[in-house]
Formats: sequence, C-alpha cells, structure tokens
Amino acid sequence: MTLKERIFLLIKKEGLNPNQFYIKSGLGNGYLDKVGAVLRKPTLKKIEETFPHWNIDWIIQEEGEMYREVKKVREMPNAVLMAANHVMYVPFVNQYAYAGYTSGYADNTYMDSLPTIPFIADHEGRGNYIVFEVKGDSMNDGTEDSYLEGDKLLCREIAPHLWADSKLHIRKWDFVIVHTDGILIKQILDHDVENHTITIHSLNDMYPDRKIDLCDVRQLFNVIELQRAKRR
Repeated sequence: MTLKERIFLLIKKEGLNPNQFYIKSGLGNGYLDKVGAVLRKPTLKKIEETFPHWNIDWIIQEEGEMYREVKKVREMPNAVLMAANHVMYVPFVNQYAYAGYTSGYADNTYMDSLPTIPFIADHEGRGNYIVFEVKGDSMNDGTEDSYLEGDKLLCREIAPHLWADSKLHIRKWDFVIVHTDGILIKQILDHDVENHTITIHSLNDMYPDRKIDLCDVRQLFNVIELQRAKRR
C-alpha cells in the first residue's frame, strides 16, 4: 500500500469520511490528495494528536501494527496543577472571546495568549482542560441543574477519535461543544455513532432540541466542575 492508501484505510476504520478527518485533524480540505510518499512533521503531529492510537511508524513505513497502545494522555502545557490543594491554572475563554476561540483553537500562539485562572477541582486533573464562561440562558430553567450566565465551567476535552469509536457518556456529563455555529453548552440526548450525529438539548424549553453532524464539531468537552460568583 502507498502512504496515502494506509491513511485512507485508517480513516475508513475510524468510521469517518475524508471531510470529517480533515475537520478533526485540522488539515486542509483535500490535503491528502496532494500527498506523495512523505508527510511533513507538522502534518504528522496533527495526525498523532488527533488519533494517538494510530501507529505513525505503520503509516510512514508500514512497520509494526496499525494501532499502538496509548499509555499517556496528552496534557495541555499551560494547565498547571498544584497537587496539594487541587488548584488548576487553566486557560480561560470568557463569553466575549467565543468567536476568537472558534477560529483560533488549533493555533498554539492563540492558545498561549489566553489568560489562565485558578480553578479548585475535587480531583487530580489529567487531560486537556479549558474554562468556558457561560453565555446566555439556554441552560437555565430555574432549577439547581441550571447554568447561569457568567458561571465558569471547568471542561475536559474528549479525544476526537472517541466520537466515532463509541457512544458518549451522555447520562453522566453535560457538554461544551465547539461548533461551526459557535460555542454551545448543552446536554446530549442521543449519540448516533453510525451516522455521526448528536442530538443536543437545552434546559430552557424556549430552545428546541437540535440534531447536529459531528463533522461540524471542532472540539467536544465534558463539563467537570462549576464555579459561580456569589450574587446578592
């Protein structure tokens, strides 16, 4: 098999089409059609970060097995954990930065420019964490489950390959969805693995349920902790 054929085989086994692969990996649309026998290091890095279970040696030279064991979860370098008190210093996206984040999330320079804030967690954090500030009232139904505008949500990223491989734990978590339409804070009622769609739900019944294609999703996060300022 050629290099291109090996990559397209892996994409097919993920249950993705090429367009979904380009979106999840951050590569330009149609990029692989122009690839010869060699991949540049930045391209390999994007593939490895998006699909850490793919064996890069197999992709490049067809050496070893197609997949490799993932032994360590990649951690965001500017999310710093102070273990004694479980205080994490995490990149912060306030509601005014939503538009900038949706266009700059894959840019290391942009990510490094985000402010960081301390967040007290009830566990030792592992993975990629970001704090998003709640915007709007779509998740406010007046109950204790509501998210209020201005709440800060500590969120852990879900690796993109998990969206295709298995069902999300929709009963356990609420989600922050970085979508082509913007940043959405929702519950997920259904995850159709075969058709690559999720049905999202707002607590506020003024906002109807909506089905979205995962190829339009840039990132997906579990909501881990909530921080709320005191209100008079």
